[in-house]
Amino acid sequence: MYYLAAMAPVALALKLSGSSPSLVFFSSALAVIPAAALMSEATEQLSSRSGAGVAGLLNVTFGNAPELIIAFFALLDGLQEVVKASLVGSVIGNSLLVLGAAMVVGGRHRTRQTFDRTAAQTHSGLLLVTVIALILPAVVVLSRGQSLPMVGQPRQSFGSHIDHLSLAVSIVMIVVYAASLLFSLRTHRDLFAPARGDKRAGHPWPLVRCVVILASAGALVGAMSELLVGSIEHASKSIGLSEFFVGAFIVAIVGNAAEHYVALVVAAKDKMDLAVNIAIGSSAQVGLFVAPVLVILSFAFGPAPMALVFNGYEIAALLFGVLISTTLIADGESTWFEGVQLLGIYVLIGMVFYYA
Repeated sequence: MYYLAAMAPVALALKLSGSSPSLVFFSSALAVIPAAALMSEATEQLSSRSGAGVAGLLNVTFGNAPELIIAFFALLDGLQEVVKASLVGSVIGNSLLVLGAAMVVGGRHRTRQTFDRTAAQTHSGLLLVTVIALILPAVVVLSRGQSLPMVGQPRQSFGSHIDHLSLAVSIVMIVVYAASLLFSLRTHRDLFAPARGDKRAGHPWPLVRCVVILASAGALVGAMSELLVGSIEHASKSIGLSEFFVGAFIVAIVGNAAEHYVALVVAAKDKMDLAVNIAIGSSAQVGLFVAPVLVILSFAFGPAPMALVFNGYEIAALLFGVLISTTLIADGESTWFEGVQLLGIYVLIGMVFYYA
């Protein structure tokens, strides 16, 4: 599959020549596959050296970097509601689609899979903090008699008070996320790197090689994701998809394609600790780091500050999606049927967003 890397220059050439968006989409999608495979192998190699916690963190960091870049350029264009939809889509996509698919793939030939319960409860807490922080500004808006954003509008102003509240909430979220890194990587690192007797053939890759490959693959995914998103946006107009649905589902799935692939591969190899770290860790990173960073950047570079006020559909998706995912991982065990439940909720939310 690594020969598919040749599709990257092909996709770029098609984009520059003004070819059909469909051709650009399929060629750039094929180019993401070898990058995702590289990220998968580097993540597993790093996991054998540093544990699932460090490997999962680096994977989601390099995997979310393209999404942060894409969202930043969308902010510069004033598409704040599209950015917020993509953030919500990433949170529910990782906690429902990725985790659910990992449970199904990993549980096909196994009665159950296990992962560290304490680490899972920590992830559940982070997800709940994420949801609370993201919906609190909307509570203030509603209590003051203002309306939530409408589907389809590019940007809505809520006043300087809500903008400053969003900035303050963002700072607190970043502090909480930094504390979670300290907890998982330093003071309680043993909880996130349990010894499960994983014996790999041969010698693991050097640490520098793992990080360089992750960074390089992440850069390729970022470049191809930009082409994918551009082609999807043009194609969506011709087939009648709303930008709200595109931002919440298609852009979110494309922007996290590499993480999706890695989580499925490691789950199939019965490494659910790493799969859960990637899926839930990515959701928490999007909510507690990517979203606050975008709010801060909007004050400095955007045409107007981006308030952390989501519409009713997005709030419902966050609440219901995180509720079921945190409930199912709390016991430290998973089955294929639990994965089906997560995927079912994701499809239902997608149907609501499609008809919104």
